[in-house]
Amino acid sequence: MEIVASDSISAVDETAIRERLRAHNRQVSGFAGPNGELCLAIADDRGDAVGGLTARYAYQWMFVELLFVPPEARGQKLGTRLMEQAEQVARANGLTGIWLDTFAFQARGFYEKLGYSVFGEIADTPQSYSRYFLMKRLQHRET
Repeated sequence: MEIVASDSISAVDETAIRERLRAHNRQVSGFAGPNGELCLAIADDRGDAVGGLTARYAYQWMFVELLFVPPEARGQKLGTRLMEQAEQVARANGLTGIWLDTFAFQARGFYEKLGYSVFGEIADTPQSYSRYFLMKRLQHRET
């Protein structure tokens, strides 16, 4: 075997790595709970995505990978609505919670207002800023 380096990630390589890792993790942990992906797009009047949220979930937790609200759409509660919809999907799949990361110059306060708490920090990434890791345990409603 050899290591082949590339300055980009091909979909084929990413899928191969992800699926083999998931298979290994299932075999070792015995856990085969829900796995999935979520995309909530903010579309302009032409139907083109201009922002939104992407997430992945496995092992009872959802990871919000990306969240972006375009500057011209801020102040309209779109970010809150995106996070609320992600929480609905997480609850519907019986997930324990959601975690994410954000930089000091991004939206830490926004997430904290939604009930997320910091569980980790990396200083100087980028230089003179911090990267924060936040989480929220979900309350499941009785049906």
